[in-house]
Order: sequence, then C-alpha cells, then structure tokens
Amino acid sequence: MSHTIHEDTASTKPAPKASTSPKKLFIKTYGCQMNVYDSERISEILAPIGYEAIDTPKDADLVILNTCHIREKAAEKVYSELGRIRKLKTAKNEAGGKMTVAVAGCVAQAEGEEILRRAPVVDLVLGPQTYHKLPEMIAKLSRSRGENLATEFDTKEKFDALPAARKPKGYAAFLTIQEGCDKFCTFCVVPYTRGAEFSRPVDQIIAEARSLAAAGVREITLIGQNVNAYHGAAPRSAPPGGPATWGLGQLIRHVAKIGGVERLRFTTSHPRDMDDDLIEALGQESKLMPYLHLPLQAGSDRILKAMNRGHTYEQYRDLIGRIRKARPDLALSSDFIVGFPGESELDFERTMAAVREIGYGSAFSFKYSVRPGTPGGAMHGQVDEAVKTERLARLQKLLVAQQEDFNKSLIGRTLPILVEGTGKGAGELFGRSPYLQGTHFTGPQSAIGQIVDVTITDAGRNSLSGVLSGGP
Repeated sequence: MSHTIHEDTASTKPAPKASTSPKKLFIKTYGCQMNVYDSERISEILAPIGYEAIDTPKDADLVILNTCHIREKAAEKVYSELGRIRKLKTAKNEAGGKMTVAVAGCVAQAEGEEILRRAPVVDLVLGPQTYHKLPEMIAKLSRSRGENLATEFDTKEKFDALPAARKPKGYAAFLTIQEGCDKFCTFCVVPYTRGAEFSRPVDQIIAEARSLAAAGVREITLIGQNVNAYHGAAPRSAPPGGPATWGLGQLIRHVAKIGGVERLRFTTSHPRDMDDDLIEALGQESKLMPYLHLPLQAGSDRILKAMNRGHTYEQYRDLIGRIRKARPDLALSSDFIVGFPGESELDFERTMAAVREIGYGSAFSFKYSVRPGTPGGAMHGQVDEAVKTERLARLQKLLVAQQEDFNKSLIGRTLPILVEGTGKGAGELFGRSPYLQGTHFTGPQSAIGQIVDVTITDAGRNSLSGVLSGGP
C-alpha cells in the first residue's frame, strides 16, 4: 500500500443533537489509505454530536492522532507529536478551555496501556476497530467515569455501526471493503494491530458506494490490507443457488454498475490472492483503471521464504505475465524491502534483476526495520544499517529511472483525466491520470469534477503536463 502522511462509527442509538456552538476537531492521520478512510469516518460520526473539523490543533477541543505502525519509529513519532500537543493543551486549559486528546489506529492497538502510562496528556486510546465507540467514550469522559481504553478487536461491530451516508471532500474517495490480514509476513505488524481478515457484506459496500456517487464522487478506490482476499456475503438480491460469498472480481463488476461511478481502483493486493476471476475483471471491466499495486518485496526466493510471503519470484513473474496478457496497458506498482535479516549481496542483486525484468511504473522501497513482536526482529543475520542504506540507494536509483521512463512514454498520448481542482498557475487545473500521476493543464473551471481528455506534452518524475484535447 502506498505509504504517505496526511493531515487533515456511529452508535445504533439516535444521535444526540449538535450543540449550537460547534466543537472543533483536529485529526492528524499517519500512514496508508486505510487510515485516511478511518479518519474521514471518524469526522462523520462525530459531526452529529457537534464536532466540526479544523486544520490546526491549536484551537481544537478534540485532537485525534490516527496512527500507523508500519514504518520505522512510528511510535516515537507519535510520542513526539504528543509532546507538542501537551503544550497546546496546557495553554488551552490555562485560558479556561478544555482539550481532549485521543490516540487511535495501529500504534494505539499495539501500545495502548504504554501510551496512557508514558503520555498522561492522552485521555482516550482506541484501536482501529473501535472508533465507532468514540461518541460514547467522549460522553463517559465528560462525566469523569467509565473506560478510556478501547482496543479490542470487533471489526464486524465497527462496520455495522457506521452510517452508510458519506460526506466526501472531493471527486475521488476510498471505500474500505476488507480489513485485517491472515498472511503473517515475518516483517509485518498488521495481523497484530488490525486482526484477522474480515470482509464487509456486498450490500453494505454497495450502499456506501451509492452514497459516494450521490455526493458527486466519480472515482472509488476499494481498499483493504489484503483487498483481493475479499470474500464478502453475497447481496440479498443475488439469484438463489449462487455462491454465498463473492470475491473481489464479482464485487467490482457490481460496483461498476452504479450510476455516476466512472472509475474504479483497488489496493493493496497480495500475489497469493490474484485469482482468475479478478484477472478477468482487470481485462474486461472498462471502469477499472490500468494500474495495479502488487508488492513483491524481494526478488530472492530465499528471502521471500524467510519473509513468509508464500510465493516464489517465478510464480510472481508468471502471474504478472497473465495479468499483462489480460490488460496490456497495465502499469505496475510494488513494495520492496531491502536488508531483511540474512539478505546477502546476491539476494539483493536478485531483487535488482527482478525489477529490471518486470519493469514498474512506480514503487515504494524501504530499509527493513524491526517491528516489536514480529518474527523478523528475532532472526539471525540482521543487516548492518550502512549496508541497508547503500542497497536502498541503488534500488531507488533504478526504480526512479523506471518511473521517469514510464512517465515519458506517455508524452504524445491523450489520457482521460479526472479533474480534482485548480493548480497554482492562472487558469491551471489539476487532475489524476488513469495511472495516478498528478496532471496539470489549462482549462475552464467547469471541467472540475469531470473526466476530460488531455494530451500529454511533458513528464516529470511524479507528474504530467498537457493540453486539453480540442483546446488551444
């Protein structure tokens, strides 16, 4: 899953009326698309009890850090941020106000009690499956009684409690269809922080997708820790005698029928779960964008086995061949870890050879870092930090060159661009290509929210430039 940092659930009981003076909510979101989705839903379930989102923590009545435990020193970054929040909370208290501080997400799940012990500024701690309990937790806190720690796993309860109606901020939105992981890769903490794989029922997903479409969303990205492991309960309207559960390919075909939804994506996938039906959907469903994120992690079979990936490089390569045969215009993205315990120079060179053979339009690459509680941390042969740094530099040089070459290959092509807003220049618009690159061009304001054809005239590492088809 692409890993970025962004800043920016409901009870079945009737929501209390919002106060006449809205309370101010600030959420800082760390990590992946799953956390971005969770933060949006947190805002939505707190709105009925009077919370209004703001862009800075300074004047907030409620500050929520929605944390991620995937990357190196994730917990330390949270504690550092809590130190800054503590000063703001103290200042607000001294001015006669009150600030409530909550830590949510995967760090909260992994280190709940430790957070409360180490950072007294924190009032509430809640894991990824319990944020729908926030209104109740806030109410209990305001009455100075009850629990202030909620980190038990209960994914089904969370999704059942969330309202189907969404209030998206733009024309593209994430929609979580699956959570958790049963793969237990030895470098990964997700099974311990998000729990076992759980798939939402098709009817629940369709209701949310229709809400997004009604709100003007044109592009939906279906997300999950292992999104292509999706196996949700079939819709009530399905013909009798059919399968009790649907896979991702079948779900995609169903979502594609919703009026107003023009583009679909899904992430993050695991090679072990790319079945024939999903590959067929990639080739046949025109609304699916020609971009697939499919992490390889390493090109050495010895390291893949140590990582517990469950596939060999040859199996991955053959899978890519089948996918590209079904969708020739597909661009690939991937994740790579260098310096996994026991990785030799030969192992690393096999990763480099794999990248050269497969070819990627984009990729994310990282040095291996120990995650507490994962098997990788106890393995022999931990690689020296300087060696990891040097290998990562070599890998990233190759990946950047491939990304730049792919972007330049689009020059002269006319691509459909979903226009998301204005750019920095006069009359400039900004949108996303089918391959996810940001694309800049000049056009009328009326194009915002539309999908327009843009002929690409220039390409950088991360973005494209072009002219509106049929324009000056």
